[in-house]
Amino acid sequence: MRRASLLTAAALAGVVLLATGLSACTAGSSPSGGATDFSGVQSATIQIESEGTFANPDNGQTEEQAGLGSGFFISSDGLAITNNHVVVGAGTMKVHVGGGDTVYNAQILGSSECLDLAVIKVDGTGFPFLAWQKGDIATGEEVYAAGFPLGDPEFTLTKGIVSKSAAQGQTAWASIDQVIEHDAKIRPGNSGGPLVNAKGEVVGVNYASVAELDSNFAIHRDAAQAVVQQLTDKTDVQSLGVNAQALPLDSAGAASGVWVSSVKAGSPADAAGILPGDVLLRMAGKSLAAKGTLQEYCDVIRTQGTDGTIDVDVYRPSEDALYRGQFNGKALTAVTVPGIGASSGGDDGRTYTTITDQSGALSMEVPSDWTDVDGAPFTSDTGRKFLDLRASTNLQQFSDSWGTSGATLSASPATDEAALDPQVIFDSYASLTAQCGAPKADAYSDGVYTGQYRYYSGCGGQSDYVIVVAYPADTSYVLVVTVAIASQADLPAIEHVMGSFAATF
Repeated sequence: MRRASLLTAAALAGVVLLATGLSACTAGSSPSGGATDFSGVQSATIQIESEGTFANPDNGQTEEQAGLGSGFFISSDGLAITNNHVVVGAGTMKVHVGGGDTVYNAQILGSSECLDLAVIKVDGTGFPFLAWQKGDIATGEEVYAAGFPLGDPEFTLTKGIVSKSAAQGQTAWASIDQVIEHDAKIRPGNSGGPLVNAKGEVVGVNYASVAELDSNFAIHRDAAQAVVQQLTDKTDVQSLGVNAQALPLDSAGAASGVWVSSVKAGSPADAAGILPGDVLLRMAGKSLAAKGTLQEYCDVIRTQGTDGTIDVDVYRPSEDALYRGQFNGKALTAVTVPGIGASSGGDDGRTYTTITDQSGALSMEVPSDWTDVDGAPFTSDTGRKFLDLRASTNLQQFSDSWGTSGATLSASPATDEAALDPQVIFDSYASLTAQCGAPKADAYSDGVYTGQYRYYSGCGGQSDYVIVVAYPADTSYVLVVTVAIASQADLPAIEHVMGSFAATF
């Protein structure tokens, strides 16, 4: 559906790659009562086969499939660490230990899409396990990436050094404060495997690479250790239950968002009605993945909390439809786009920008070429105070004639009967709409706001004109949205405005 990111998560490719570099370790066992040493890294490294319903962002297809990744034991009773993107959404998991033929069952205990970490419990006891490196992790330190390239049960190990001990951790698969950049090559299928030092101690958890730059990334030991106990105790961390990948704005102008490869059963995302193949466009009024990373998505979670009520706007490619709802609140509902219905109207190839008013309380998405923006509040002729946001290619022409497209979003506390009566508000636009044909009138609903709309055609012989009067569930304030469309090329702007407008009071 969209172009792939340069940053490739090691578990997503569908080819078998051969490892190079240092030869594989021989299997070893744990010293009595303790962790295994370097010779036993293979014995403590696992291959994970996750089977479930996953959606592929490259072609948009959703199907039952198996994905392969790596992981490693951190205790003899079967606790193991891997990546969130390796296991979340899986219906079943099969685990091979140290490259052996025996198949073990496993259970996901806890996960985090923002940290791209998960802790699983493998059935059994007496497993060899790895210890964590103590002390500082230094640039130039010798490290080894361990795991099982996709489709190959043969253990591999590659050698390198730590290039950066505190790298930038904003990627398409995670938003992490502590990341290690190294040049011990990791390959598809090595996601979740350990990055170890010359003693066999864990320095980090491998999760991504940039093949073109020969850069490889591991989640820093400290970041992993900080949440291991919570994940072990079945507490998800910085997670709404999504197997997520950020999709940046592409060359065709398709909007950025967070692709949902799979959904964890019973999670806030599952309860909201998020499905594999959905694209999360905005959360809490914030546009997502503008730079092709999960930073905005995770910043919202860190601010609102995983149990907070978070507004979300969703595009569902399988239906070509927009949805709006909430995590930990209202389930997704198809957005009523006046004059269009629930359909998204397709991708018009234009780029869109989220704008806000002077107070930061109002926001909406408009075509990027609508650069004439005004976010100043105003007071109506009746003395009612409104927050206001409007945009067009030329606001003066938009205001003075029907020949220029544009949009407005106004909001005011609903403190009297007039504000709670949509017809009173529609009547206030009578001098404008008298220049239009008879309107199409219907109820408006988008999962967050409900109300009524009027869709007028032939205004001034040139434009279509939409007025929406909408209220939140508690009817504490009224929103008035207008969009004037002077050309067919601007028609999709209705969809973007209606699918994005929001207010916070």
